[in-house]
Amino acid sequence: MAKRDRYRVARVYDDATDDDGHRILVDRLWPRGLRKDGADIEEWLKDVAPSADLRKWYGHDPGRFDEFAERYREELDGDAPQQALQTLHGLAGTVTLLTATKDLELSHGTVLAGILGETGGRRSGETR
Repeated sequence: MAKRDRYRVARVYDDATDDDGHRILVDRLWPRGLRKDGADIEEWLKDVAPSADLRKWYGHDPGRFDEFAERYREELDGDAPQQALQTLHGLAGTVTLLTATKDLELSHGTVLAGILGETGGRRSGETR
């Protein structure tokens, strides 16, 4: 499996599949209507979610997605997001990034999966 293929994005409301591997919620807020005790979620990593200000600015406007993705990448360069990215990168096998977003292609989950696939979660210019 290619590194980029290890990370997939799915809606948290969809049923889990055998291929999901680790199911990690990457939203800052708990999804509406989803019970914490009944959710099929391994871990909730709020620190990789976009800030409230960025999320509100974006408003899921397709015309703002490219700039949103750029700003989101900048936010992920902080210490807390970097620790959460390392947690994701350290998981063996498939990692399914869960979000409540309806349009997965225009979501932070897709940006995050791309970053993890490209860099393994390391900061720009950082090596192992």
